[in-house]
Amino acid sequence: MSLNPSFIVKCDAVVVGSGSGGGVVAGVLANAGHKVLVLEKGSYLARKNLSLLEGEALDQMYLGNGMLVTDNLDVLLVAGSTVGGGSTINWSASIRTLPHVLREWSEKYELELFGSKVYQQALDVVCHKMGVQSEVEHEGFNNMILRKGCENLGYPVETVPCNAPSDHYCGWCAFGCKDGRKKGSSETWLVDLVESGNGAILPACEAIKVITDDSNGRKRAIGVAFSFDTPFGREIAIVESDVTVVASGAICTPPLLKRSGLKNPNVGKNFHIHPVVMAWGYFPDPSPDGWPAPEKRTYEGGIITAMSKVVANFETSGYGAIIQTPSLHPGIFSVLMPWISGIDIKNRMAKFSRTAHLFALARDKGSGVITSETNISYKLEDSDQENLSKGLEKGMRILAAAGAEEIGTHHSMGRVLKVKQASEEEFERFVKEESLRALQKLSAPMASAHQMGSCRMGVDPKCSAVNPKGETWEVEGLFVADTSVFPTALGVNPMVTVQAIAYCIAQSVLQVLGWKKIM
Repeated sequence: MSLNPSFIVKCDAVVVGSGSGGGVVAGVLANAGHKVLVLEKGSYLARKNLSLLEGEALDQMYLGNGMLVTDNLDVLLVAGSTVGGGSTINWSASIRTLPHVLREWSEKYELELFGSKVYQQALDVVCHKMGVQSEVEHEGFNNMILRKGCENLGYPVETVPCNAPSDHYCGWCAFGCKDGRKKGSSETWLVDLVESGNGAILPACEAIKVITDDSNGRKRAIGVAFSFDTPFGREIAIVESDVTVVASGAICTPPLLKRSGLKNPNVGKNFHIHPVVMAWGYFPDPSPDGWPAPEKRTYEGGIITAMSKVVANFETSGYGAIIQTPSLHPGIFSVLMPWISGIDIKNRMAKFSRTAHLFALARDKGSGVITSETNISYKLEDSDQENLSKGLEKGMRILAAAGAEEIGTHHSMGRVLKVKQASEEEFERFVKEESLRALQKLSAPMASAHQMGSCRMGVDPKCSAVNPKGETWEVEGLFVADTSVFPTALGVNPMVTVQAIAYCIAQSVLQVLGWKKIM
């Protein structure tokens, strides 16, 4: 590619991406006194400019305008593309890397970091930075139902730590945080970057390629070429740097590395997505027993404050499904609910504010391949479908046990069970049949809000894309610091894990920068 840059900027480190990976690295490096430039493909929306409207938020803050899908249309992929990345639009869940995952990564994949005190200290640092806490003053509609249903059935249920205060009764976090109390990257690490005086963030700037030099016999990264809009059209500029960190997310990082000439076959492979399927339950207002309280609405309150591991298998294989609650506003709700007829969808929309949703999220063994940002393949393994089916069945049981008048799924057949009018036999048949329906071929929508593993970390370039320090095997001074380095699917919300990994990778980058300054 011929590059004719409009200008050239020089710095110690350039970071591509400002989310939970890139934001951490940028903040750490800037606090250490290094000059850092962050390139962010997405736009920047100040709190005062957040509309909290679905359509605008999807267009302005999500990759592919919120409509990115796998090549067979089986899975909707939801990823942040704004300053702060996924941490700006995620649902606040702040779960530390689980012990069985750390054992697997440190023992099976021989990555000593994950069995070390260094990693535990990194977890402590990032959780403190985000103000992670486990108190809930007023639980929202969906989570109340998940908790009560589990308690009535004797299923395990626990409180999910969040990076927001205990009284953060929001519901709109998927469209940005209007009051700034959700402590994503843009409210923490990127603030450090700016306040240090050592760095800047350039939004709406898309990395074209990492520039490399091989004059010393081995490729090394010397900067990034990026494009940006001007009143006169799209132009190109170059950042020259001692170190380059790519943290564009598991979907966008592999294509950037490929455009930059990397040939490692693991770049773009081993792509995991935490596939999700949902069940719903309608709770009339007013309800016969006054519960849930009439003022409760499905779109209000902390989005994920409760979780059940009833089919998680954490104590055995480590691969199962967790049950949590989503954020659904009217637009997405109307898209997901099966189309039966005009009158049916009108009735469903009229019941929107009292329709609870629970989802099953699988730690997937199945994987995919990323060829480009818009060419993504993915295939479930049979065990993943089994785990989703078990989670979906438990979700319907939980909704019924919490007092739902009607329950159903998003399967295209649109079957509904009126729980209180059904016999025990009818109920059992319904939950079994609905949970066992095939998920492929557009019969039921699957979604993914967590993408990972597409440039995984390892000890051998034959089966990994980056080394244990996060540096690519092929190019010196080129690091990857986002969820794409996960050796496997994680099994829970990844924000804390990716920040901890990025924090550790940042220490490796500091060593390189320190050595370069000495030289």
